Amino acid sequence: MDTDIITIPEIVKKQREFFFTHKTKNVSFRLEMLKRLQKSIKSSEKEIAQALNIDLRKSEFEVYATEIGIILEEIRLHIQHLKSWSSIKQVKTPTTLLFSKSFVLSEPFGVTLIMSPWNYPFQLLMAPLIGAISAGNCVILKPSEISENTAQVIEKIIKNTFESSYIHTFLGGKEVNQAILKEKYDYVFFTGGPVMGRIVMDAASRHLTPITLELGGKTPCIVEPDARLDVAAKRIMWGKFLNAGQTCVAPDYLLVNRAIKNDLLPKMKSYINSFYGEDPQKSPDYPRIVSQNHFLKLIPYLKDGKIYTGGKYDEKDRYIEPTIITDVDTNMSVMQEEIFGPILPVIEYENIAEAINFVNERPKPLAQYLFTESIKTQHDVLKKTSFGGGCINDTIVHLVNPNMSFGGVGSSGMGGYHGKKSFDTFSHFKSILKSSTLLDNPIKYAPYRGKLRFLKLFLK
Repeated sequence: MDTDIITIPEIVKKQREFFFTHKTKNVSFRLEMLKRLQKSIKSSEKEIAQALNIDLRKSEFEVYATEIGIILEEIRLHIQHLKSWSSIKQVKTPTTLLFSKSFVLSEPFGVTLIMSPWNYPFQLLMAPLIGAISAGNCVILKPSEISENTAQVIEKIIKNTFESSYIHTFLGGKEVNQAILKEKYDYVFFTGGPVMGRIVMDAASRHLTPITLELGGKTPCIVEPDARLDVAAKRIMWGKFLNAGQTCVAPDYLLVNRAIKNDLLPKMKSYINSFYGEDPQKSPDYPRIVSQNHFLKLIPYLKDGKIYTGGKYDEKDRYIEPTIITDVDTNMSVMQEEIFGPILPVIEYENIAEAINFVNERPKPLAQYLFTESIKTQHDVLKKTSFGGGCINDTIVHLVNPNMSFGGVGSSGMGGYHGKKSFDTFSHFKSILKSSTLLDNPIKYAPYRGKLRFLKLFLK
């Protein structure tokens, strides 16, 4: 049996024992741990970048923009605000509770589990970890085995920075996942696909463990006739082909008004060339598909509809050219599952009501994008469609703002994180009422004869 599998119950037990020393509840301890993590990440930047280049062929720029830089900013924000976030918050007390004071006290859950995916393997593990540390928890980490080089660097960083009784990383595949999920945790945070999400949720439910699920879905991108088409084309192509389309909030399909389709598509094609050159396979800025299995899953999508641009691929290099597909039928396989690759199906619509209905007929997505200059249309779409979060006249960048929560709704997930929301997610908020012992209100005590009229005065 794998050594890691044998040690899982032991590590969980040690973390529970360490948590009950109450050391993690000390704000100064949390701040010190955040600073240690910050220092370790900064000193490991080259290793992280090299690992992500091997796993996904990410450029150094893309690594810093989407993996390292965003995490360092998140740590900075938590260090800056942790004392305020964790302070006791006094709240109003109603007159029915005379001679009392009310306050809310945050506390950590205890031993938490964070499971992360392969597409942004550093960022999507470290971001919830920051929230768990900030809130005062102990943490078991399970990075994806698919991006194995990044997982190994993460394990090294954690091992060199923290005691295993506080934070520990387990590596491995299906068997390790199964063993980890047999243990009882006080909170579970999972990012990944809906199939594994159901397994994690089922395991958590056996212990009535609270959980956050960050899943995905088919993110629609709507382009209206009054949109600034050149800007729309540039931002859609950037958002779609970032990380070769392996982004949970990438535009998954394009809903374009029939009147402007023939104006928009050439601009999109032009920006692919502008970003990655005549041959994107030679571009140092264009990533690769993470594994052979994922590559083989994507290739059949190229047979759906009509290829407008792209369509070339190289199995040995795990390369798929940035591709736009037109003449797409909703029954085609490319419209049945989240694509998670550099293939963008295009669907036409006649008016915005038709586009809204199209979105609402499908599971609620993690993100949604709308390109229009009309305030009325913006309000209309926001009011009539449900999704995790999104942008107007842009793609993806909403998740960069740490002052806004990021998370899904319905089948795209539950719960959220980023910034203060990460602290809140990994905290339980205890409501406390402190009553004076010097004075007492006799109305609440039996016998109640003759007291009803006084009670009605209080509670009217």
